[in-house]
Amino acid sequence: MYDGLPIDSPELFLNREISHLRFHLRVLEQSKNESLPLLERLKFLLIFSNNLDEFFEIRVAGLKQKVQYQHQIISQDGLTPQAVLKRVHDICHQAVDEQYHILNEHLIPELAKANIRLLPRSDWSPEQEAWSRDYFKKQILPVMTPIALDPSHPFPKIANKSLNFIVTLSGKDAFGRQSGLAIVPAPRPLPRIIQLPEEISAPGVNYIFLSSIIHNNAAELFPGMTVQGCYQFRLTRNSDLNLSEELTEDLAITLRGELLSRRYGDEVRIEVADSCPENVAQFLLNQFGLKQPELYRVNGIVNLARIMSVTELDIPELRYPAFNPNIPKRLRLTESMFDIIQKKDVLLHHPYESFRPVIDFLRQASQDPNVLDIKQTLYRTGKNSEIMDLLVEAARSGKEVTAVVELRARFDEESNLAVASRLQDAGAIVAYGVVGYKTHAKMLLVVRREEGQLRRYVHLGTGNYHANNAKIYTDFSLFTCHEEICEDAHKVFQQLTGMGRTAKLKQLLCSPFTLHNRMLMLLEKERQNALAGKPAKVIIKANGLTEPQIIQALYRCSQAGVEIILLIRGICSLRAGVEGVSDNISVLSIIGRFLEHTRVIYLSNAGDPLVYISSADWMERNFFNRIETCVPITSPHLKERVIHEAINVYLEDNVDGWALQRDGEYQLRTPNETEEPTRAQLTLLELLTKPKAP
Repeated sequence: MYDGLPIDSPELFLNREISHLRFHLRVLEQSKNESLPLLERLKFLLIFSNNLDEFFEIRVAGLKQKVQYQHQIISQDGLTPQAVLKRVHDICHQAVDEQYHILNEHLIPELAKANIRLLPRSDWSPEQEAWSRDYFKKQILPVMTPIALDPSHPFPKIANKSLNFIVTLSGKDAFGRQSGLAIVPAPRPLPRIIQLPEEISAPGVNYIFLSSIIHNNAAELFPGMTVQGCYQFRLTRNSDLNLSEELTEDLAITLRGELLSRRYGDEVRIEVADSCPENVAQFLLNQFGLKQPELYRVNGIVNLARIMSVTELDIPELRYPAFNPNIPKRLRLTESMFDIIQKKDVLLHHPYESFRPVIDFLRQASQDPNVLDIKQTLYRTGKNSEIMDLLVEAARSGKEVTAVVELRARFDEESNLAVASRLQDAGAIVAYGVVGYKTHAKMLLVVRREEGQLRRYVHLGTGNYHANNAKIYTDFSLFTCHEEICEDAHKVFQQLTGMGRTAKLKQLLCSPFTLHNRMLMLLEKERQNALAGKPAKVIIKANGLTEPQIIQALYRCSQAGVEIILLIRGICSLRAGVEGVSDNISVLSIIGRFLEHTRVIYLSNAGDPLVYISSADWMERNFFNRIETCVPITSPHLKERVIHEAINVYLEDNVDGWALQRDGEYQLRTPNETEEPTRAQLTLLELLTKPKAP
């Protein structure tokens, strides 16, 4: 029996950076999908820009650090960081070229046919050019600060992802200076895309770019001199925060200091206009200490994501059909959430089912005089959210409110600092979890006095307490007053805010203590069942799969005959379909209207299925470096729902599903001649947004 990891192809296994990058490429591919509404295709193209930015800011930056500190080996096959970095840049250059090709050759012409125009300078009419000059003088010039490059004006510090121009000049200024080069930062508050007035435009919506206006009027910034060239550029820096938590006395104070430096981390990538001369591009590379592969030439504006507002145009035929999230009938009754949960557990599937009951549950808890205590984890929520208002209200009304705020939720750190401060000002107890472990669990615990006794109610979810995310992420919410689950949730909160030995939990699985070992045990049990001729099947739905011991266990299960289906949206280090190793494993990634975010575990358990929902992905960080919870679904009815809505519906998707091939590439599923096109998310919209009986 093969009992190791297939390492014959380094690019397809522990090389997580490339696996993660392949997910971004699937997002990019959606922008070519002509069956999608036009503005949604544009949105996928722009999401790819956002994804790629974060990929460079975090993952490529981490690779560069490995190279810098000479960490020569990062995988069992001997692959070096230098080799991974080269491969990453090769793929990214091809992807960026493809992105701008899709934009320029497909989307912009199709948008123009729909009377939405993104006008380059070459297409401006005389009236539009005159309007742009006036706009420049009144709206842009007063807030611009050109910086000449000479001994008294060294090259300025360029902020992460800011839009800048490098200008080549000839002639002398009023002081007799003749530097030949200047840097022009575009002020961050200015919009990157501007709608032209109707009276000087063709019918429809007409936009011009800020970069085009600045380029067209660059001479106004250097009166008396000759502008020979003006080229936009954008620098990407390392944005990962480096906190020495062992030396940190106050995490909030330290984090505030680190956030100020995030804009000026180490240089990772530079994007320039494709018209930029080689000598000017090389000058920029030298200034930032970058090499040629880290230079990305783009045929259009840098940072396409700044034109996301175009995708929000109110043109129904160019967007996904609107829908109203459903509130199940039993939750629309006049009963309180507490009475409803007492009768039976409640499961919600967002965004098809509304996030409103979660907010209503907290509202009723904050206003109910019988509620004594509210405890909640906050990973991403938004400082001005309704959730925040209700927690503040509860604290001010005298209830005991405890919030475990994860300050290190990436790119939400500043918002979470504000959340923590606001809660503290209201009198809530605020904890930052455990040093060295991110609190990623999604828990809301309410203690209520009922007939002289205290009773607990809990909400456990796979997503964040963020109402906006709940409209675009797929997630499960479970409400229960199950005594053992509530007791377990209470113990987890005690561990987060206090100190003590590992709590013994009866129902919940918790990282970093029990989740990993329990999953290995359950996988081994499936393997033994298969060897004994009993039903054996494993289905995992998650955002990522990278943990080596879990992958080894899945390979062993496959070799024993266990059928394994992996619904992994993003990064997946496992190889499927390798003869003798993973013949019985299939991997499917769904890229659709909503971001797939549910984490579900199914094990056939010899005919008595086990079903869990979890906050955790199957990655090292989730098993060992985060506080995560995984809750069993015990109700037979809810089990059936989870299996159908999170698994069966997705396995029938033959439009938005990408199947992982044994060579590591993903192939888009397409319906055959006898099949009807089926989209899982559309199926769930039709199934769940229609009101149903309780």
